Amino acid sequence: MKPNDLIRLGVPQGAAIQSGMDFIAKFMAQGGDAARLEEELGAIIAKPEAFLGDPLREVFARDLYAPAYKQRDVLAPWAQWGSGIDAQAVRQMANACALPVAVAGALMPDAHVGYGLPIGGVLATEGCVIPYAVGVDIACRMRLSVYDRKAGTIAGQNDRLANILESETCFGMGGAFKEKRQHEVMDEDWSVSPITRRFKDKAYAQLGSSGSGNHFVEFGAFDVDAEQSAALKESGFDLPPGDYLALLSHSGSRGTGAQVCQHYSRIAMDRRYDLPKELKHLAWLTFEEEAGQEYWAAMNLMGRYAAANHALIHKHIAKKVGAHVVLDIENHHNFAWKETHVIDGRQREVIVHRKGAT
Repeated sequence: MKPNDLIRLGVPQGAAIQSGMDFIAKFMAQGGDAARLEEELGAIIAKPEAFLGDPLREVFARDLYAPAYKQRDVLAPWAQWGSGIDAQAVRQMANACALPVAVAGALMPDAHVGYGLPIGGVLATEGCVIPYAVGVDIACRMRLSVYDRKAGTIAGQNDRLANILESETCFGMGGAFKEKRQHEVMDEDWSVSPITRRFKDKAYAQLGSSGSGNHFVEFGAFDVDAEQSAALKESGFDLPPGDYLALLSHSGSRGTGAQVCQHYSRIAMDRRYDLPKELKHLAWLTFEEEAGQEYWAAMNLMGRYAAANHALIHKHIAKKVGAHVVLDIENHHNFAWKETHVIDGRQREVIVHRKGAT
């Protein structure tokens, strides 16, 4: 078979011709059936995204599947809250809204520069997910527990409370417990991706820990006035006015979440190799690609794992303090959701990435 035969079958001129000829040579060298060659080529040409994870066919499929990058003629609509935001963060948001897969965006008032999408950026895409628009620390979140103790009852107990914080979670890079914590999240299917399968033991060792960076666990006072007490009661929380002891935590999915982000970001960058250098961290994976399906499953698992970390931290600290939780609330960022929104006058299912934003 010659290059003109590939053109006849629908292969565009360019890199795909050469990679197609390379595939033919390898196919035949590995004992492929010459009578089935045209059928093989036809299948790859018809749906190249189905072969992006195939070692023999991937390069040819990639050259067929990934057209030259072309940004939107008009930026996807996006709103900005606040003023004085770093100009580079604003530029990153504009770059994200120029992607051909972008449909809408938003920039929060505390936004600052991140990888690809700024931290404090929200981006809706169609049919794909962007690992770095989710972020490295997948499902990083904050959780608040309010105890049935008045804040004043802890006067003079700073050292005791500090010791409780240090004993009931682990801080620092690589921090893990000698005696593993227990949670049903570890009974889930961790084979949804090769990365979660490989790092399950590490995740188990770090279960209930906090890590490093801007992560923290801290006690404080939770003030409730009469109006707030009435509003809480309407929501099912009987919390009379007063000052309560509370615990606030901020952390995510630890080292395993970071590994998921880095692994699938590398794949996305390889697949979207034609993106300009400054946009490489905005590389996406479609849900037609096996890697996109794996990332989505792994991201959601990391969401449940991060929630389990916080649940264990709050459970063990409450037990040590000797208090009962009367109100708890949590909210996560660094995640992507499938949502339906009215965009351009019609309802569309989109993937909403919220990076450092809720």
